[in-house]
Amino acid sequence: MNFTEIAKTRQSCRKYDTGRGIEEEKLAAILESARLSPSACNGQPYHITVCEGDTAKAVAKCTMGLGMNKFAADAPVLLVISEEPYVASAALGAKVKGNDYRSIDIGIVAAYITAEAAAQGVGSCILGWFDDKKIREICALTDPVRLVITLGYPKDDELREKKRKSLSELVSKI
Repeated sequence: MNFTEIAKTRQSCRKYDTGRGIEEEKLAAILESARLSPSACNGQPYHITVCEGDTAKAVAKCTMGLGMNKFAADAPVLLVISEEPYVASAALGAKVKGNDYRSIDIGIVAAYITAEAAAQGVGSCILGWFDDKKIREICALTDPVRLVITLGYPKDDELREKKRKSLSELVSKI
């Protein structure tokens, strides 16, 4: 599958096959793509905690406040992405330029993770609604949690229509 095919077919999975786990080699490929993702000054200012089994269930529960993300309980793997300090050169650049490179880098690694998951036939969903404090306790993290990504095989192969802006609304040439 080429990248455009991945972009066209990758979607947020909200119905996981509870009887099917992710093979270790596929999870390894997903994590390797994360390791290879670009970041400011190659600093990779994040940590990925792989949660499976009871830990995945506990983390999933932390994403369900106010009735949100109920599907997370069915995902066999949850990736918790926490923010870590900048490397010195990226910290200097962030201060001088007023950019939050860590957030940018975390977005990039999430894109790599979800694209590689799609290439492996694994569904994913990026979650921004969660209880940071509880997840930190469960995963023994000191740094803030920024994203949780659910991974698992989709329960069905239904491809939903993508709702996106047109290129003319999204792009301008000058």
